Amino acid sequence: MTITFIGHGYVGLVTATVLADFGNKVWVVGHTKEKLDRLKKGDPIIYEPGLKELLQKNLKANRILFTSDYSKAIPESDVVFIAVGTPPKNGGEADLSAVFKVAEKLGKHIKPGFTLVSCKSTVPVGTNIKVETILKKVKSKKAEVAVASCPEFLREGSAIYDTLNPDRVVIGSDSKKAIDKLLELHHPISGKRVITDLASAELIKYTSNAMLATKISFANLISFYCEKTGADVENVLDAVGIDKRIGRIFMDPGVGYGGSCLPKDVNALIKIGESLDIDTSYLKGVVNVNSLSRSNFTNKILNVVKDKKIAIWGLSFKPNTDDIREAPSFYLINELLEKGYSIRVYDPAAMENFKKIYGKKIQFGKDPYGVLKNASALIILTEWNEFKQVDLKKIKKLLKKPVIFDGRNIFEPKVMENFGFSYFSVGRKAISPPRHSEGV
Repeated sequence: MTITFIGHGYVGLVTATVLADFGNKVWVVGHTKEKLDRLKKGDPIIYEPGLKELLQKNLKANRILFTSDYSKAIPESDVVFIAVGTPPKNGGEADLSAVFKVAEKLGKHIKPGFTLVSCKSTVPVGTNIKVETILKKVKSKKAEVAVASCPEFLREGSAIYDTLNPDRVVIGSDSKKAIDKLLELHHPISGKRVITDLASAELIKYTSNAMLATKISFANLISFYCEKTGADVENVLDAVGIDKRIGRIFMDPGVGYGGSCLPKDVNALIKIGESLDIDTSYLKGVVNVNSLSRSNFTNKILNVVKDKKIAIWGLSFKPNTDDIREAPSFYLINELLEKGYSIRVYDPAAMENFKKIYGKKIQFGKDPYGVLKNASALIILTEWNEFKQVDLKKIKKLLKKPVIFDGRNIFEPKVMENFGFSYFSVGRKAISPPRHSEGV
């Protein structure tokens, strides 16, 4: 089968590369020459474990091709996936301008006969109907087009695995030909098939992300209770998570959710609800708790650390990605800079992206230990594996004061106490600072 993906972000590039690896011919259409040139050379632009190797393999086999020219890719394609961004507008609603622009451009190049156009972008209910209207308006009379919604559920950091092993493959369409075509294309991929209408498929993605965000905010809400009462949030949530009706996955306390999906999709769902005259206070509460998670953690630091030299481990919103969109690190760093703190940071993948934004406002280290020297505290914001079994003696020796703020609860409080650290995590008892480090 010949396939085209319009857009080469996480969704477009990862899915295109996996489908090429199945033996399909896959075109990827972009509009930035610099990025396309890098992709043609096997540089995936984004950091995603295993993607570079898989991309280079399929480039060598001539199964994946990159272009900015719609007239090369679209006419020979059986399936065209729209995988462009739908970033939030200032009010929180999804910006669909790229989706509609792409629909108009690709529609003019659809070949005579049947072509399926499937939207992988996360879009509000009714968007695919508008896409279909645009396509039918601009296509040739000999072209037959059907529209489907096929949302993705991959996680950054494990995107290739998730593409190959999804929990479900959602296909929404009013066209049997479209459904059959997508079932054929997804045949090598595991996961339960969910066949539904367009509106349901569009809403499934938003609902899924809103539920995940809710679990994170719920865990953080409980962490607030734990810090006020002396309870241990990990013990509480471990016990709650044993209940099969609830589960522990995604119910992790910390400095809040971020990334390209959860923040924008929850806010977009709020806007969709408001447009339908639905009370969205529940979802607004999820967003509010996420904001409180960040501010509460930041206030712990401001209240304890008076000597304004700080080291930070972790900038990306989660491990195994270089994605910094809506990362909690932004909020924290901006607050600390505003208060006059000097900041040194280390992240295995995301520092180049941060340098583009902060330049010389913060210092960037080459390794985790290098940023610690003479810092008054270490702040951990991303749970990268390389942070989980570090040399605690070495950390204590390098830091000016043995103070750690752990925003992801990666260490055990008792272990940190035994090493003599002043240790502040989320929803667990703080380890009282040794006398010599009071007012650090």
